[in-house]
Amino acid sequence: MNRILLLFSIAIFSIFLGSQIAEGCLLVPYWKSLSATEFYTYYSKFGPAIGKFFTILTITAVLIPIAVSIYCYSNKSSALKYSLASTFFAVLIIVLFYVYFKDMNQQFYDSAFNSQQLKAELISWGNWHWLRVIFEFLSLIFLILALNILLQRRSSEYE
Repeated sequence: MNRILLLFSIAIFSIFLGSQIAEGCLLVPYWKSLSATEFYTYYSKFGPAIGKFFTILTITAVLIPIAVSIYCYSNKSSALKYSLASTFFAVLIIVLFYVYFKDMNQQFYDSAFNSQQLKAELISWGNWHWLRVIFEFLSLIFLILALNILLQRRSSEYE
């Protein structure tokens, strides 16, 4: 596998993880500081753009460990166990979206909560978000381990 492609894959996944950390550290606290009316106005205005950004980045990032797993399987690489672990956590990211975030984000669009409920839901949303970040971090660690094995194998082939 091409060294630049492997490093680019790590970079893309790292950007994904970094964007999620930024969302948790910047957007969520900002959302919590807003009144319900301000939050719903903000979310209706910027939610679609935020959603598109994270959808594209999430799909791209999640496809990376899946592609690496397929590559490792087809080449009977010892990196397969790490790539499968990375894929497992990447799939959990998608599962978590459908289990929690999809419905909750829609309720934000629908302005479904009063002020007190919204504050509680944003705290819960933030907690679920950090769980997702943990899954992303674990997926990235296993991806790096898998790609490191692939890079070492590639290097030893040229010695």
